[in-house]
Amino acid sequence: MTSKKNYMVQMLNYFLLDLASPSNLLWFWNFGFMLGISMVMQVLSGFLLSLYYNDSVNYAFYSVTYLMVEVENGYEFRFIHSSGASLLFFLIFIHIGRGIWYKSYYMMEVWESGVVIFLLLMMVSFLGYVLPWGQMSFWAATVITNLLYVIPYVGGSVLEWVWGGFSVGAPTLSRFFILHYIFPFVILVLSLVHLIFLHINGSSNSLGVSSMNDKVEFHWFYLLKDLVSFLILMLFFSLLLLLLPFMFMDSENFLFVDIMKTPEHIKPEWYFSFAYCISRSVPNKLGGVIGLVMSIVILMFLPLITKNYYKFNDLLSTYVVVFHFVVFFMLTWLGGCVVEWPYSSLGGLMSVLYFILFFF
Repeated sequence: MTSKKNYMVQMLNYFLLDLASPSNLLWFWNFGFMLGISMVMQVLSGFLLSLYYNDSVNYAFYSVTYLMVEVENGYEFRFIHSSGASLLFFLIFIHIGRGIWYKSYYMMEVWESGVVIFLLLMMVSFLGYVLPWGQMSFWAATVITNLLYVIPYVGGSVLEWVWGGFSVGAPTLSRFFILHYIFPFVILVLSLVHLIFLHINGSSNSLGVSSMNDKVEFHWFYLLKDLVSFLILMLFFSLLLLLLPFMFMDSENFLFVDIMKTPEHIKPEWYFSFAYCISRSVPNKLGGVIGLVMSIVILMFLPLITKNYYKFNDLLSTYVVVFHFVVFFMLTWLGGCVVEWPYSSLGGLMSVLYFILFFF
């Protein structure tokens, strides 16, 4: 009875123990829990890395090298953080895909808060990609930040303000490091808001029907399932770190910045590739920027633009959603390919299909 009088314990008990959950949730619903743990893992590993990082353009690259070579177990934390970003986005894409498949976007507050978190995570990941200050980091920052120039009237001023000068340099790196450090805590707060909305509205389920009369307690029924799923995921993640630690790193980023030499093929991390492919498929720079932004923002409008008001998939809807996933995978692959025929033409076709399929 004493613990029940403590407000914080009451909240923890409500969120993790006595929460009434639908009894027919599939394993797809476990990814939300895994996302939360992965996000905390990224924050903790990032904090440890920041203790050794130097945000000077002269020493940033070498501070990362020092961490990898001289600091005991430093390379492990760097691999956890760098590969953990890919793990996080892998889970996010499955989490969003599940929401689209089972039409969870009808829960407006939950869906919109989730998309905002997704947008902030994309921004934070880009900022973090610049911090090692290798060749690909510098030129990726140059290419992406230059997109701000297309903003009518104020684009040039905004770009110089972001740079802190007339090109990517020392002020840019310092600002990116500060923002990369602060925004994960903002995302954690928004994640808590996301959970509050979820628990107020109740979770969706695979049947798309009301489950008010058929619920079970979250503990142990789902908490145990979530923990088992996360342990299995950590097993594969550990194997990745041990066997393929450099899998998600670009070889160009092992070279110190050379502003006189552009990499032969500038490409973003794989989780940005779908948006990057859409952007470069548009011949007009302003159109490309709009396409890049809308490739993510369109998720916010999904509850408004969809024409299917049934909270389950009929046969036609199933084929459309599956085809949409295939288009997304193709865009992700094409975003890492060189800009030449047939990849450029195929990228344009996939970009058009990507947006059209949202309206079915």
